[in-house]
Formats: sequence, C-alpha cells, structure tokens
Amino acid sequence: MCPGGTVVAATSEPGRVVTNGMSQYSRNERNANAGIVVGIDPADYHTDYGLLEDVPPQASGQPHPLAGLELQRRLETRAFELGGGDYHAPGQLVGDFVAGRPSTDFGSVTPSYKPGVRLGSLHGALPAYAIEAMREAFPAFGKKIKGFDMPDAVLTGVETRTSSPIRITRGDDCQSLNVRGLFPAGEGAGYAGGILSAGVDGIKVAEAVARDQIG
Repeated sequence: MCPGGTVVAATSEPGRVVTNGMSQYSRNERNANAGIVVGIDPADYHTDYGLLEDVPPQASGQPHPLAGLELQRRLETRAFELGGGDYHAPGQLVGDFVAGRPSTDFGSVTPSYKPGVRLGSLHGALPAYAIEAMREAFPAFGKKIKGFDMPDAVLTGVETRTSSPIRITRGDDCQSLNVRGLFPAGEGAGYAGGILSAGVDGIKVAEAVARDQIG
C-alpha cells in the first residue's frame, strides 16, 4: 500500500504495458494505491512460446524454464492492446469489476497513471483464475481497510512484475546449483516478491554466506 501515491508506467519493452506504484517522500498525492497479487503455479503456464526468442520451436508443448516469462509477456501485450496501443493502461472500476460489467465513466477517483487510463473490462487482460480470486478478495479487503473496495476505485492493469518469472535454483546452502560461490537472493533471483520478503531472504542468504566463509 502506497499512501498518497502514484501509479507509474514501468514497462521495459515496446508494445507492452506494465504498472507499478510508488509514493513521493511527502506522500501527499490525492490517491492511495496498492498492488493486488494473485498466486500462480507452473500448471498455469502456457507451453507454446510465441513471445520468447530464445526458446527453440521443438520446445513447444513441453515445460520450459522460461514459461513464466512467456505468461508475463502475454499479459503485458494484452494490456497494451486493451489500452489502445499507445501505452494507455486498461482500467475498470472496482464495483464494475466485481459485478462483471465494463466501466464507461470515472467516479470520484481520478487515476494517476500517465499517459492515462482507458476504461473498459479487465476480464480480457487477466486469466480467469486471477479474475475469480480478485472478485472474491475485494469484499474481504474492504472489511479490513475501509474504502479499499469502494465502487468507483480504479483498477489499473497490469502489474506483472511483483516477483521474478524465473528462479535461479539453489541448494540447501543457498548457493547456485550450477555455479559454486554464487548465492542467488531476493526478487531478481526468484526468491521474493516485495520489500519484506526480499529482506527476509537477504538475511537468510547472508547467514549462508557467513557459514560458508567460516567453514
């Protein structure tokens, strides 16, 4: 949750839309923003790899280490298309999202994302399991944080990089299985999905490094 924050553009590739949230030091912007995270299992991955240049054609139909990246790129590409193809983000009001109807007009909340948000339906931007989970979650969130599920709050899609789609495998000693002396850690290595979990994993790996050096 970013109080008094802004939803920002975070794409690193052409033809894709990625969002993220942040707050300035003063935290005095008009809106608060938060990312909604839905768990994904390897069973949710696609096994045809049309957006990955490094996956050979013969890998189609088989699990691949980059399958999570394929899913990420598909979601970002679809968001770009739904936003109009000019880096606007697709959006929908929370009340309409929960009710399963497209949004046409903003309410009391003006989105902060630049270059802008185009309202419609996010059901075309997200997998069915994510839609279902979020529709169940918003009423529960609203009971814990007043206003979280207000009907005219704006959902801005998509945030696809809360954690890495690729994991560098490591052993019980936290060292890479392929390169001794390399200790993969945190978000980029696929072992965390935020500040707190990255910090916890960092402590775990730091202790492993110390044990390795002490012998």
